[in-house]
Amino acid sequence: MAYPDDLLSEGETVVLHKHPHWKMLLVPFVVLIVTLAIGIWLGILVQDAESPWNNIGLIAIGVVGLGLIVWLFLIPFVRWRTTHFIVTTDRVMAREGVINRTGIDIPLSRISSVRFEHGLIDRIVGCGTLIIESSSQEPLEFDDIPKVEKVHTLIYREVNDNPNDDFHRQGAPGFEQQGGFEQGGPAPTQQYTQPDQGGRGQGRR
Repeated sequence: MAYPDDLLSEGETVVLHKHPHWKMLLVPFVVLIVTLAIGIWLGILVQDAESPWNNIGLIAIGVVGLGLIVWLFLIPFVRWRTTHFIVTTDRVMAREGVINRTGIDIPLSRISSVRFEHGLIDRIVGCGTLIIESSSQEPLEFDDIPKVEKVHTLIYREVNDNPNDDFHRQGAPGFEQQGGFEQGGPAPTQQYTQPDQGGRGQGRR
């Protein structure tokens, strides 16, 4: 069973499943490219040294370069890949880590407010910080959420259980404009009383 389907309860379905934004990997990728470039350049220089120093130099460059790549690129990449932000029909879930695994579940029924923040750079790359407040906990912040505005709207709709919350169709019940007069009722009637003519008629002889 694929992740996170093995975490779901009966009748629960996944609405959204995301990893952090690729901005989180920008610095590690730059470090990887710079490390490889410097390693190749130093390797070319060491080859001109006398034996066995050239071999020792190549081994040292390889060990240091591999350590930097693992520390500054591979570990952040694995951390990014194993970080999950999930919205289901019942809760909001967050999971992070490989060896030391951490996680948090927030039932939708306990969420009191949802808001987001993003600066200029975040708006350019399309991410931001999502802040969820529940009735019994301090606000929880989730950084580098891709398309944070859409995620914010999605959670709001799931909490309110109303997917059409941002618009109303024409003619929908409860949103019709009605006139101020009731139609279909009985028409008003006017009563007219003819005055009594009290004169007596004359009989025949």
